[in-house]
Order: sequence, then structure tokens, then C-alpha cells
Amino acid sequence: MRSPNYNNNVFINCPFDSAYKPLFDAIVFAVYDCGFITRCALEEDDASEVRIDQIYNIIADCRYGIHDISRTELDEDSGLPRFNMPLELGIFLGAKKFGIEEQKRKKCLVLDTEQYRYQQFISDIAGQDIQAHNNSSKEVITKVRNWLRTASRRETIPSGSIIWRRYQDFRRDLPKTAQEYQLTIEDLIFNDYTWVITQWLKTKAKPLSDYVQ
Repeated sequence: MRSPNYNNNVFINCPFDSAYKPLFDAIVFAVYDCGFITRCALEEDDASEVRIDQIYNIIADCRYGIHDISRTELDEDSGLPRFNMPLELGIFLGAKKFGIEEQKRKKCLVLDTEQYRYQQFISDIAGQDIQAHNNSSKEVITKVRNWLRTASRRETIPSGSIIWRRYQDFRRDLPKTAQEYQLTIEDLIFNDYTWVITQWLKTKAKPLSDYVQ
């Protein structure tokens, strides 16, 4: 059965390590500020369910997907690359290709550090419009915003520059906002972070008109 939020859910497929965290945090905020809901593997912590089944279920619940395939470096411990991101991208594309009608309506944004770098390590997706974020939080917010505006055709989404300024305000307020909910920044898990974002947008964010010059 389709999730009631299917048309608002955005699957986030990206690295979850500390090096990528500034980009991840910016992506999550941008998705919510555009009026959508983020979904990712970090939302689940159920030892009774196999992780890949959790991924299947989340992807099935999402019309949209953001996939960052930029992490090609070798793991320091194993000396091998991590292939989780290309795998989850493949699952998403497979759901779109072979799924029922609502799954065929899926749309995705594929991100990399540089525009054409992906051709050297995942050439099978050549021909798709891969967006480069250049490891910049500001750029990734703009890429996510512009894609969601085009993919959803929603006319109420503010411009990338406005979302970036709102994100800076949110980051400034984050310590105090988290404290109000008995949370500390250092200990925020994904579900805490999304909760704080939604509460800030509801109660503390300035009106969009204040950001229009």
C-alpha cells in the first residue's frame, strides 16, 4: 500500500560519515524548506529487519530520490571502495523501470563532486543529467531546490539563494533550538535533526517575504 506521503517523500542516498555531514545537513534542510519530507536508512533502527529490506521499503515510499555518488575514495580500514550509494541508486532506478504505475513516476537527482567525473567509474548512467556540487553546501542547496522545483512543478518553492540564507539562520539558531527540546547538537541523530528542522520552520523562521530584497 502506498504511503500517504508518497508524493512528498524524498529518499536521500549519500555518505553518512563526518566528512560528508555538512552537505548532508544542507540537503536535508533544503528538502524540508521546499515543502518535502526526507527519508533515508538512518531513520530506521530495527534489528529484526534486514537492512536491504529497510532500503526497499523506504524507496517504495518515495516518489523522489537524491543520490550522491561522489564517494569513490578507498576505505581507510579495508582499502576498498564502498558501493552502497551506487547500489541504492540502482534499486531506485529499477523500481522506476519495473515497478507499478506509481513507481514509474519516480524522479531522481544524481549528484557528484564534478560534472563528468562519474563517467570514469559508473559509465552505465551516461546520458543522465548529473549535477555537480563541488563539495559546497551552498551549491548543493541550489541544486536540490532547482531540481525539486522542476521535478514537482510546484510554484511555491523559494529560490536557492533564499533557502541558503534561511539555512544560515537555522544553523545560527540550532544550538538554542535543540536545547529547547532537551537535545544537544553533538548527539543529534537523523530523526532528531529532522524534528528540529520542522519545528524551526514552523515557529522560528522569518517569513519568506523578509528574505526577498
